[in-house]
Amino acid sequence: MPLPSEPLRSLGFLTIGLFDEADPAGGHESTLQLVELGERLGFDSAWLRHRHLQFGISSPVAVLAAATQRTRRIELGTAVIPLGWENPLRLAEDLATVDVLSGGRLNPGVSVGPPMHFERVREALYPDTAESEDFGFARVRRLLDLVGGKPASDFRGTEGIEAFSDRVQPYAPGLADRMWYGAGSLGSARQAAENGMNLLVSSVVKAEEGEDFGAVQLSHVRAFRERHPDGARARVSQGLVVIPTDSATPAQRARYWEYARARLPRTAAPQGPARLLFAPDLVGSAQEIAERLHAHPAFREVDEVAFALPFTFGHEDYVQILTDIATVLGPALGWRPATD
Repeated sequence: MPLPSEPLRSLGFLTIGLFDEADPAGGHESTLQLVELGERLGFDSAWLRHRHLQFGISSPVAVLAAATQRTRRIELGTAVIPLGWENPLRLAEDLATVDVLSGGRLNPGVSVGPPMHFERVREALYPDTAESEDFGFARVRRLLDLVGGKPASDFRGTEGIEAFSDRVQPYAPGLADRMWYGAGSLGSARQAAENGMNLLVSSVVKAEEGEDFGAVQLSHVRAFRERHPDGARARVSQGLVVIPTDSATPAQRARYWEYARARLPRTAAPQGPARLLFAPDLVGSAQEIAERLHAHPAFREVDEVAFALPFTFGHEDYVQILTDIATVLGPALGWRPATD
């Protein structure tokens, strides 16, 4: 089996945190239990997706605040917060607060662009300013400046008995260095680099340079590092859906293969007007998945991953998948579990 240039250094997982509309507490509790399990298994990081007006986590920062009180070591990330839904100043306050609660473990991932289905939500989201809102990268720049401690106000001092700061409080040293950008295009990878961010390469990319997913993802990694101040040392985390079956029951294996089979046609060619390329789901034994990853051109140039859990499985399925990733697949990739 061909080996990557370096063993896998950081192993994380990503979950959408689905819940039943009639029992939202149950789904959120399941997500928190998975984060706790991830820490016990030695994962380096746990990441939450972001879903608005759906039955998935709409406020990952709030859920991660809860996770900070149930874990001690594992890093906690968002992949990703769509900034079109956010006020950068308020978000900076929330991120800094959760980072302080975590002891410096928060890894916020963000993206830009108009909110999904903007025409359907614009009156609720921006009733007075929809036409003038800027959904470009300037929104990220505002967030980075505020998280980094640049002034948000022209006043610092005391009024009566109240003290006021001119920058976001609490101030979280080091948080600015743990900001990530979720890039699906060459241009966004370059912008992330030019702004000194870390890069989350997506399992969905635009077919700009070709129609081979691995080659396109690799081009994002290389373009990012070419423009980043840290060059080859700039942090990149790869995201793919990975489903090892080593300890799965026959029923689970059948369900996993059917899930991947149903999603496979979308990986054959670019989809829709945006010409989106989707990565195939990797299902099989840990040894089989390791071989496919070692042959993946982008994986061979990274030493961090955040493997995505499938959207629609049950809690017991996620427990099995995470356990196999940590105990079988991770070691096959040269990874060693973290210890307290």
